Amino acid sequence: MFDSLRDGLSTALRSLSGRGRLTESNMREGLGMVESALLEADVSYDAVKAFMKSVSEKACGETVLKQSDPTQQVVKIVYDELVELMGPVDNDLHLKGSGITTIMMCGLQGSGKTTTTGKLGKRIQVRGRKPMFVAADLQRPAAIKQLETLGEQLGIPVFADYEEKDPVKVCTRALEEAKTKGCDVVILDTAGRLHVDEELMQQLINIDKKCAPDQVYLVVDGMTGQDAVNSAKAFNEALELDGVIMTKLDGDSRAGAAISLKYVTGVPIKFIGTGEQIGTTSSLEDFTPEGMASRILGGGDLQELLRQAQHAFDQDVIESQEARLKKGIFTFNDFQTMMAQTRRLGSFGKILSFLPGMGNLQKMLGNVDADEQMNKINGIVNSMTIAERENPKMINPSRVNRIAKGAGVQPKQVTDLINQFNMMAEMMKMMSGMGAGGRIGAMQELMRRMQGAPGGMPGGHKPPKEKKVEEGGLTAAEKAKLRKEREKELKKKKK
Repeated sequence: MFDSLRDGLSTALRSLSGRGRLTESNMREGLGMVESALLEADVSYDAVKAFMKSVSEKACGETVLKQSDPTQQVVKIVYDELVELMGPVDNDLHLKGSGITTIMMCGLQGSGKTTTTGKLGKRIQVRGRKPMFVAADLQRPAAIKQLETLGEQLGIPVFADYEEKDPVKVCTRALEEAKTKGCDVVILDTAGRLHVDEELMQQLINIDKKCAPDQVYLVVDGMTGQDAVNSAKAFNEALELDGVIMTKLDGDSRAGAAISLKYVTGVPIKFIGTGEQIGTTSSLEDFTPEGMASRILGGGDLQELLRQAQHAFDQDVIESQEARLKKGIFTFNDFQTMMAQTRRLGSFGKILSFLPGMGNLQKMLGNVDADEQMNKINGIVNSMTIAERENPKMINPSRVNRIAKGAGVQPKQVTDLINQFNMMAEMMKMMSGMGAGGRIGAMQELMRRMQGAPGGMPGGHKPPKEKKVEEGGLTAAEKAKLRKEREKELKKKKK
């Protein structure tokens, strides 16, 4: 997510490091690179100008320039201003304590509106409420069928009428039906178009006037950049939106819409959708400006990961694992159980995006998918006997060869995995009692160690060599060169 923007901002902020002392001149040079990175990420021009004006005023102030570590202060200013630009946000659905809460979903075709309706229904359902979907997109029979399929998968009733041509009548009858079925949340899945037009807007306005929805959400495609911002502006002028749900942010999104939407339209992004899964609450995340700014700057969003883990993990299984860990037991079977639990949150690549410093893992792996790597690890473990999984110490060279043959990998890859597992087992035992955060932290450390293992990842792919960058943003060689130049300058002054 946002790889190009994260790389651009990292390069810009790193350019400020190692300069000895920041001046207004070199500070403005670095901030110019920040501005370029934002514009390349398709952030609205007006939003970039407002953002840079505020950042420049604070970053070029006397207090920052005289800081012992002004670069870190600049990073904090950029973070704070990103949060300010995207917030504040209210993630509450404002469901009524009694009576029916009506939520109206709108958006253009292809934005993921119907799938998002399903995800929202699941989110409401796990809170003990009884939602009902309304198929109000009468332009496409396929849309009605899709919603019925989603409702069947989730066990949520769907009100549909294939004969009716007036979506307003469908919605009003659906509200009456909800009362008889005891449903307390009605979600109206309205029609979409390929573009904003007068007929679409009038239809939505009619539904809005007749049904008086409590919340109106617009679903936009995060990959469409400023087109998403422009459509949000048009919908908001017609309907007074309560929030935006942005989809496809796990794709090749440049972040422009996410950063500038609130500034341009005044409407906050309420949730973000990732993936096509509808059966998990993790596929529809709370949008938090703090978490998003942290992810953009490469700091992850551990708080959101832990929130999702709380809902997704099987607590009985977790408690059983905790009890084993307290006894000093952690085997390959426990490892596989932990992986199965973690995968309930979605793809492993998505999970890594939440972890601080792990946003660049895909780049380190080259073209190798993180989920593919974990599948290969599972293949190695599955090639072990039950006894070997419970006691990896019994795996001698001949057993290694047998396991490697069964998994279709090299023996060294099996040995590397066992060594890495042994390190992880020690960490897991130390972290017992720390809950999901401890387990995720251990997984993060495991992945880091796996990257640096002699054979690379157990899948057999070595991460590309990188320069060792020290604190401050310069390599050891660059720092040495800088020291020599300073020494020469000092000698000249003494002469």
